[in-house]
Amino acid sequence: MTRRPVSLQKPPNETVTAIFCALTLVHVEQIYLFWRSILQAAQQPDISWDWAYKLRLAVNGSRYKAYAIELDALAQGVMLLETQWHRSWFPARSPLVYLEYLASAPWNRRPIEDPPYLAGVGRTLLLLARQRSVELGYEGRVGLHSLPRTEAFYHRNNMADYGPDAEKDGLVYFEYAAVQR
Repeated sequence: MTRRPVSLQKPPNETVTAIFCALTLVHVEQIYLFWRSILQAAQQPDISWDWAYKLRLAVNGSRYKAYAIELDALAQGVMLLETQWHRSWFPARSPLVYLEYLASAPWNRRPIEDPPYLAGVGRTLLLLARQRSVELGYEGRVGLHSLPRTEAFYHRNNMADYGPDAEKDGLVYFEYAAVQR
């Protein structure tokens, strides 16, 4: 995957160019060195996520892809996608990109830092997942199960809410339908 520029907002109104790229060991090390203590202090649910394991999934297999957004060589957000086995809830089990994990750096989260250092990291990752779905021929379909604290984020990003999924411990399932042409 090539590195490509993405635009983000640095409050109050500065646009900066960050880089969207494959997740690397350097990014994972940054998560452990810089993110973890802040996530722990803020009691964030993703404190236990093992990004080294997620990177191994992406490197050692074809169905997972891991990405980062970096600015000034520092990971600002990361995500893990599953690209082969998941299907849309509607319509008729069409293939989709499943967003396994998405995380913004703690300094980019309004509940931790207001205003955040960078605004729009999570939204940009979500849109890049949708773009990846289009590239794979899945017409922009993206699905995910949301942590309870982040459901409002997916509502704000216009994902359809299909309610709690008993098979996923009651986590709410969200999905983007195919892109309208």
